[in-house]
Amino acid sequence: MDEFVAEERFANGQMCPRCGGVHIVCNGHRKDGTQRYMCKDCKRSFIATTNSIVAGTKKDLRVWEKYISCMMAGMPIRQTAETCGIHRNTAFYWRHKILDALQDRFGKVELDGIVEVDETFFTVSYKGDHKRSKVFSMPREVHKRGKAARLHGLSREKVCVPCAISRNGSSFARVANLGRISTNSLDEMFRGKITDGATLVTDKASAYIRFAENNGLKLVQLKSGVGNRGVYNVQRINSYHSKLKRFIRGFNGVSTKYLNNYLAWNNFVNCGKETVVEKQNILLRCALTAVMKLKCTEVSSRPPIPMLG
Repeated sequence: MDEFVAEERFANGQMCPRCGGVHIVCNGHRKDGTQRYMCKDCKRSFIATTNSIVAGTKKDLRVWEKYISCMMAGMPIRQTAETCGIHRNTAFYWRHKILDALQDRFGKVELDGIVEVDETFFTVSYKGDHKRSKVFSMPREVHKRGKAARLHGLSREKVCVPCAISRNGSSFARVANLGRISTNSLDEMFRGKITDGATLVTDKASAYIRFAENNGLKLVQLKSGVGNRGVYNVQRINSYHSKLKRFIRGFNGVSTKYLNNYLAWNNFVNCGKETVVEKQNILLRCALTAVMKLKCTEVSSRPPIPMLG
């Protein structure tokens, strides 16, 4: 495990996972033979897995490879735990640690050219057992999962998820706000994501008009029911929404607090052009080499609705 992580992390030169310094020297070995390093910048020692999501897991590379294979196959948590020989809680936390790393690595996407943008909505879900929680109290009456929202239309019982996809297949989506989309949410969400000179293709929502004006982008808006206007259409974003909804349904509903992770997972699985094997290798490297130390308690204690801001 340590050799693999060291090879991947230090492929472009050794770097301190604590401060980012590049003045690194070897610093002996631990009792188990693991190579130690010393950063001359921050004067602290580390090993290859320091500040990674695999630090302290005590599982070898084969278990992580098997786990990634289960993720790519869309296996549920319990089945994944049985296949990998780990506890179901461990399987759950590993999933979100890996997806956090995926978000961090691929969340810096830039969309250019013709970019189709449209929002979709998910009913707010507090899926999970909150009976023993000391920090969370249910803000509404409990109802059966999958039941329709009490309020009709685009109420504050639904989270708005703006989605964007370019002609080359690059995509981005995340939770923005409750109810209808706002210009402020679009500004914050797509800041640095859509390049200068891009053309937005959207529906007639007024928020996109102000967003395009604020960012100097060309805007083409299509009326509902209009298939295209010359080279401009919303076929890709409509297809994206269909795949996203189908992907989320495959998990028997997703808690809103973890929805951003599943949005990143969908982008990786359904929008990437790599083969399944190539995606498995990318996800494995992403999981094992990300400079990110995440405790299990930090996963479960996230806010129930991860809105922007």
